[in-house]
Amino acid sequence: MDATFTEEQQEIRRTLRELTTKRCTPDDVKAATRTPAGHDLALWGALGTELGLPGLALPERYGGVGATVTELALAQEELGRALTPSPLFATCGLAAPLIAALGTDAQRDALLPKIAGGRLTVALAVPGTGLATALGLVAENTGDWAGGGRAGGVQARRADGGWHLYGQAEQVLDGHSAGLLLVAAHTGGFARSRTLLFLVPQDAAGLVRTRQTSLDETRPQARIELRDVPAELLGEEEADVRGALAAAGDTAATLLAADAVGAADRALERTVQYVKEREQFGRPIGSFQAVKHRLADVYVTVQAARSAAYYAAWAAGDTGGERAGALALAQALEALRTAAAEAVQLHGGIGFTWEHDAHLYLKRAAGDELLFGPVHLLRARAAQTAGLFGPAAAVSA
Repeated sequence: MDATFTEEQQEIRRTLRELTTKRCTPDDVKAATRTPAGHDLALWGALGTELGLPGLALPERYGGVGATVTELALAQEELGRALTPSPLFATCGLAAPLIAALGTDAQRDALLPKIAGGRLTVALAVPGTGLATALGLVAENTGDWAGGGRAGGVQARRADGGWHLYGQAEQVLDGHSAGLLLVAAHTGGFARSRTLLFLVPQDAAGLVRTRQTSLDETRPQARIELRDVPAELLGEEEADVRGALAAAGDTAATLLAADAVGAADRALERTVQYVKEREQFGRPIGSFQAVKHRLADVYVTVQAARSAAYYAAWAAGDTGGERAGALALAQALEALRTAAAEAVQLHGGIGFTWEHDAHLYLKRAAGDELLFGPVHLLRARAAQTAGLFGPAAAVSA
């Protein structure tokens, strides 16, 4: 493993650092979350159309750059530093890998060039609150998270020579603004129970999308209601959907880990800057040994998480690195939670007000763990997959 980044990879960092510093200040972030889209459309145009971030890890034949997960993770780390609200993760971290893995040639040719060019955003809709389970991050994704043939979830049935969906999905990242939905639905009843993925355009008849109030406004979520909605099957009925979801889950976890590391690093930077300026008893509070020790512990935690995230990005797609993404995500979520908590406390009385910028990082830490964790289940599932405690090991809440 060569831990040195190439000049091209460093340029991705420099370019995004410069852009987000100018156009994604905390005030810009708060303003963007309150728009109907939940993100700055002009900024997304710069990221998608001008810089081509969505196409970083897509093959050149589809208009992408043909780079690796490492480049996309570095981009996600920089966006995480600024807590940039954007559909990049939902589109390229969750949906695009599934389309590339399962889609037919015609579907890939029609959708991936638009995604690579930033002209199409896609959201993965999973029933209930089972996104982490569907991606195989906290439990084996062979259960009834997609409906299991019972009431609830999203069900698919054949009608009029095609497929129709009915049901509801909660906590769909960027689901209210995405141009295309990738919906996981159950079909076959109990006899031939299976989960398939379906493509649903934003203007489909019977589709109702409602933006939800969420703890972390920088990751907008939506409730998707499907009322006998016509849909197109992604790929073939015999496709290994659960396997593709698990593979996409490890990549998504890697990107989320990099995002969390970026946020934790920036929260630490802001806190260090503050303790150098805030005076108590006639001297900066950062000069007190207790404060130094606390921030040193945070620094070590963040650097360990960064190392884990970089390794997971390097190992993505390699069998030897299986589940590295989930472990890196667990480490990064802990680092972000620690850095955000220390930021709130060391900012003193002002840090405890909801209006202070420190709470943006606190909400990101809590929101990501609610969506993709908790940390102990991420680690337990990774240990189970690796056979660390034997083949009979099981994950329990």
